[in-house]
Amino acid sequence: MSTETTESGQPNELKRVMGPKLLLLFIVGDILGAGVYAVTGEMAGNVGGIVWLPFLLAFIVATITALSYLELVTKYPQAAGAALYTHKAFGIHFVTFLVAFAVVCSGITSASTASATLAGFLTDGLEINGWIDGGVGEGTITTIAMLFMVLLALINLRGVGESVKFNVVLTLVEITALLIVIGVGFYVIARGDGDLSRITVFEDANDKGIFLAVTGATSIAFFAMVGFEDAVNMVEEVENPKKIFPRTMLTGLGIAVILYMLVAVSVVSVLTSNQIREINDNGDRALLSVVSVGLPDFPVDRVFPFLAVFAVANTALINMLMASRLIYGMARQDVLPRQLGVVLPGRRTPWAGILFTTLLALALIFYVRQDPDSDIVVNLATVTSLLLLCVFAVVNIACMVLRGKRHDHVETVFRSPGPLPVLGAVLCLFLAGPWVERDSIVYEIAAGLMVIGIILWAITYTINRMTGQGDSSFKDVDSLGE
Repeated sequence: MSTETTESGQPNELKRVMGPKLLLLFIVGDILGAGVYAVTGEMAGNVGGIVWLPFLLAFIVATITALSYLELVTKYPQAAGAALYTHKAFGIHFVTFLVAFAVVCSGITSASTASATLAGFLTDGLEINGWIDGGVGEGTITTIAMLFMVLLALINLRGVGESVKFNVVLTLVEITALLIVIGVGFYVIARGDGDLSRITVFEDANDKGIFLAVTGATSIAFFAMVGFEDAVNMVEEVENPKKIFPRTMLTGLGIAVILYMLVAVSVVSVLTSNQIREINDNGDRALLSVVSVGLPDFPVDRVFPFLAVFAVANTALINMLMASRLIYGMARQDVLPRQLGVVLPGRRTPWAGILFTTLLALALIFYVRQDPDSDIVVNLATVTSLLLLCVFAVVNIACMVLRGKRHDHVETVFRSPGPLPVLGAVLCLFLAGPWVERDSIVYEIAAGLMVIGIILWAITYTINRMTGQGDSSFKDVDSLGE
């Protein structure tokens, strides 16, 4: 039977509370956030003034993939997202589970990184304002990050309505912060202290040539563009998704790329290349430096750390919302044990999925904080991008495969233009390729996560066999979307 709910709802079904405005803020809030704060300076250090170009290219790849997602989500409006599309296209339990597990891990990795970053911003802000004395140790930062993850779990348990309303506040704050950076940048340009001509200058910091340098920067920028796919896993809590999803998702992507490109222009117009490299070497933040250099009398050092806290908090919240809903969707379709699909009586929130994903996030925060010399933000952002690029390639291929299945009579409400999904798959695989320079730890973490996925697949398969379900994952596949 379909898992789609009505207004009255069933005890084990989710409540539809998101309209087009909440959905738009959800998508924009998820795309914006930790990514632009974390990677803009790094990208500018690698390619110079054309840092806006990788953002634009990442937007193009993300939009092509989003069109495939829209074709599939309006055809099959269920919470399992990429896992559901993979299973419908290929029908292989092992592949379905790996795709689903990669998406869950990308959300948890992104959320835990954002949470650890939040702890750093928070302690920096408290120190700058004189509310705490002396340096803060790694143990304290780790504890704050873990406590924040617990707070997110409690907000998540209250229900998606409360969670999305909290997201509205956080999204408006982070948009305000980016608008301040953009406003300061263009104010500096207008008064003659900025150099707008830098936006056409390519600087090959690593002697790789413009093609490989821009490709590497685009791979990093992709982390800042992801988030639109999370909304797919909230589809069972959206009102009339077939009607509002396409327009809302594409609008959200457009808003994000415009803000990103304007931020990039502000950064390279206000800061010289040497300043950007010095900022990166000292672990500073490019956006913070734009405001402090552009308006030295503005108390940016007192305000911006807390604005950044809101931005990364939003990233963590939405990613944990996505991960818990995906666990719920997989459990409901027997890709995971059904116990993980249990919902909280009354509020009908997936408490088992929330608990499972929160515990994984806490473990990841504790693990990555053990190596203080590692660039946690950049490396885990790159892991997230690598995992999602592989998943997006599969989704694009699945979109084309499902078009050719004549026995699939589900109504197509939205269609990606022509063979565009093929181009999307090729571009995603190219950006995920080994020719893109990445630290070795990125591949180690990604490989480790996939090993965990294989172990969990074996456990799940064994449980299904013992309970007589066998290969019955997604056993209701023929009735989904009706």
